[in-house]
Amino acid sequence: MSPTRTRAERDALTVEITFALVTGILLGVAGFLALAGAVVWVPVHRAWAGPWLTASGVVGVALFAVRVVRVLRRPQPSQPGRTNPDS
Repeated sequence: MSPTRTRAERDALTVEITFALVTGILLGVAGFLALAGAVVWVPVHRAWAGPWLTASGVVGVALFAVRVVRVLRRPQPSQPGRTNPDS
């Protein structure tokens, strides 16, 4: 069984999760808007508008998921507040 985490370790984990979610949301929204903007600015046939928006949503969700996983899976410093894992 692992020892309990200190307050600083829990705070660092909370900040890391919040950072991953916020940047993931921003990237997902940007990806969605970049693709969905084509429906607004470029004349697209009605039959293509629905599938194009669906594809834009899928790309946005995928970008969100990839960003969150990449942020949370990267190596963490051994001590909160330190930038070098060997510190």
